[in-house]
Amino acid sequence: MGTLDEVVEIDSLERGLLSGTGTRGENGAEGETVLYAASFQEMEDKFIKYQTSQWVLYSLLLVLAWGIGFFMLLYLPIRRYILRKDIRSKKLYLTPNSIVYRVTRPVPFPCFGVLKKEKHILLPSVADIVIEQGYLQSLFGVYSLRIENIGVRRPPSDDVQIQGVANPSAFRKAVLMRLSSMRSEAFSRQVSAIEDVPNSRLSQSKSVRQDSFSHTGDLILLQKLEEVGTSVKRVQSLIEEQHPQRTEHRE
Repeated sequence: MGTLDEVVEIDSLERGLLSGTGTRGENGAEGETVLYAASFQEMEDKFIKYQTSQWVLYSLLLVLAWGIGFFMLLYLPIRRYILRKDIRSKKLYLTPNSIVYRVTRPVPFPCFGVLKKEKHILLPSVADIVIEQGYLQSLFGVYSLRIENIGVRRPPSDDVQIQGVANPSAFRKAVLMRLSSMRSEAFSRQVSAIEDVPNSRLSQSKSVRQDSFSHTGDLILLQKLEEVGTSVKRVQSLIEEQHPQRTEHRE
């Protein structure tokens, strides 16, 4: 695994790489309301030790196989520098509508620039937040977060995986509470919409009844007028029948 002198040399080389480079200021969530912000600073040393041990193990195996492990061991100080910049740049936020993950890490050869990654996961598409910890991770107290998506099940490699979160249980609890709140709000809106439908139907039925009542009243009035007209015609016919009889009687 390396002697104490080698570890001291690696630390000094890493400090030399980090000297003169400043960390970027926290930009927040760019105007978005942050409900919860995960932390990575407390896990920086454990994360570096875990990744360093993993790299050394792979290097030793490759030394025994093809000898490539020697070059990997020489690359270890740069690797630790990249990992430290990586975990210092990680930002994980929970907003009212999404999970935001940002990271800026140097490329394998830092002189060629950096790689920026920004991921927005909409909360309605989140199925669960899985907390994982392998055997080597448990030795250093490092956890991994995996965000599972709703829909057709895909391989775990397609899910968003984040290592080095200081308190993953608190972040998972915050996400699940927000999801529960969103689902309850959606359910209440559905219930209110369902309740509004009978009210609208009731008002429509009342208007239809009023129209039918008015139409029925018009029909009754017309019938009465027809009856009056018929009776008037009968009276006129009776008068006409009686009038000739009176004239003959006078003659």
